[in-house]
Amino acid sequence: MSGRWLAAAAAILIGAGGAAAQEKVKLVNVSELSGAGATAGTNWKNGIDLAVQHINAKGGILGRQIEIVHYDTATDSGKSRAAVQRAIDEGAYAVLGPVFSGPIGASMQISQRAEVAQIVGGEAAGLTKQGNPYIFRTSLSQAAAMPKIAAYLKDQVKANSVAVVWVNNDFGKGGRDTILPELQKRGIKVAADISTEQGQADFAADAVRVKNANADAVFVYLNEDESARFLRAVRQQGVDKPLIGETTLLGAKVIELAGEAANGVKGHVGLSVDAPVPAFAKFGQEFQAKYGYKSDHNGLKGYMAVHMVKAATEKMGKFDRKGLAAALHGLTIKPSDEPGILIETTIDQNGDIDRESFLAEVQNGKQVITQTLPKLNP
Repeated sequence: MSGRWLAAAAAILIGAGGAAAQEKVKLVNVSELSGAGATAGTNWKNGIDLAVQHINAKGGILGRQIEIVHYDTATDSGKSRAAVQRAIDEGAYAVLGPVFSGPIGASMQISQRAEVAQIVGGEAAGLTKQGNPYIFRTSLSQAAAMPKIAAYLKDQVKANSVAVVWVNNDFGKGGRDTILPELQKRGIKVAADISTEQGQADFAADAVRVKNANADAVFVYLNEDESARFLRAVRQQGVDKPLIGETTLLGAKVIELAGEAANGVKGHVGLSVDAPVPAFAKFGQEFQAKYGYKSDHNGLKGYMAVHMVKAATEKMGKFDRKGLAAALHGLTIKPSDEPGILIETTIDQNGDIDRESFLAEVQNGKQVITQTLPKLNP
């Protein structure tokens, strides 16, 4: 009798454990943990992990703990597609990543067909212009950032001519194609239009072309590691014109790798732990304590991606995988309601983000925020 009772009790406990496991909500991160995008992808992953830790410690989402799974795309479009498909097949509530625009463009139709929200770190303007209602950004798009940069070049740098240096991938080409008409609108001449390659090691020839262009300023739009190499090369050529960029030119990894060559670089940053936002600073301190290095913008983006999922799910009041995308569209998330979003964020009907952003300069090896820019649609 006692043996049967123990067996029944064990069965109840096993069943309870199975039910508890089913009560978790599964998120799958598909990002560049190796290859050319490893710096960005690792920051993104670590930001996600920190968010999951914080949310689970406070009871999860609607009482469910988050289960997070990470798959490495190796910064490869084919592996990105396979990883997103695997995430869908495994029943992911939402897909997080990739970060690089090329792999995003190659994989986002998979989540669209499955009607699963995919929250990505890419900035290429074209990603959200394809009518895909399941793709969402965590960063400002190039369409939002480039007008701010062009205005800065005209109004504050007083540049009449600019050399444009860009990386020949979806990210770089999208940025180049977006800023050129913005420069033209403001009467700024493009003195040189210089294409470089992802993973490029030697920028000596490009630096010579920049020097010979003798433009009033240089706009640099490369990935993080290449940005550092370009800065060292252009400084070696003695180029003393203003070097202006976007978030990828002023990040912590670029400053670390470029050293003295990064000092004086200026530009627009969408997110930064150095911004005058207390929640950003707190995140930065916790990230540094946990991982032993300073987070770049990708760490912030990964952290906020998880909180976007949380905010939209709580708005619905239930778990609805298909409905999650509809709940995200048009949603304004305020830190007073969802502290983990860190800064008021609006998601438009295309999946693009609108929020405050910043101008910055690298001074003595540190990124210093010099100005806060308002939302495009306050």
